[in-house]
Amino acid sequence: MNAVDRRPRVVLTVGHAANERMLRSRGFYVDALRDAGADVVVVEPGQDAPADFDGLCLSGGGDVAPARYGESDPDALSHDVDPERDRTELDAVRAALDRDVPVLGICRGFQLLNVARGGSLVLDLAGHRPDDPDGVVTHRVRAEAGSLLAAAIGDAPIVVNSRHHQAVTPEKLGDGLRPTVAVDDLVEAYEATDRRWVVAVQWHPERAVDREMSPQVRGVFDAFVKAAAATPAAAR
Repeated sequence: MNAVDRRPRVVLTVGHAANERMLRSRGFYVDALRDAGADVVVVEPGQDAPADFDGLCLSGGGDVAPARYGESDPDALSHDVDPERDRTELDAVRAALDRDVPVLGICRGFQLLNVARGGSLVLDLAGHRPDDPDGVVTHRVRAEAGSLLAAAIGDAPIVVNSRHHQAVTPEKLGDGLRPTVAVDDLVEAYEATDRRWVVAVQWHPERAVDREMSPQVRGVFDAFVKAAAATPAAAR
């Protein structure tokens, strides 16, 4: 467990828990944040984040509406689009960034945060989303030395797993963001250059307990919660 002076109030944005599998998936995020020392406030689509929070965690889920980043989708390549969730999360991200509150984006959250910073997404990417709803793609990544991510998980190669069919490439990266992990021609992690602590990863560190990933991946939660605990009173 991360040692923090106080338990920061962290907003976790999620999708609707339509079934037991989705509810269980939500629980992985809640447990990871609580284990790292946070008090977690779960915010569902259509709800507003509280005005007073110390950190924002954007979880995985369905696709961001292409219209949010200026794209049309005539072939209906996007899946499980939820306009209410897009609105809830974009409002929460803007509030967090305006106040310089730490933000952690995971999978969909990685993509949503990029869109919030004016970036866009590859609409469909073959080979990264198995047909099995519990299937994942396992691969090795290495965080750029000196980055916030490397400070959290180290800069040695580690094993992660991901499940996504949309992606971020360097030319689609949003304003004020720099890649910290690249795999082939895809950005797999990035951080903000103009904020205190904003980190996003395409993989699922919350699932390290039930899938084969390097244990170091959970360190990103410790680093995020530590940064949230240090949020200045003026930003709360």
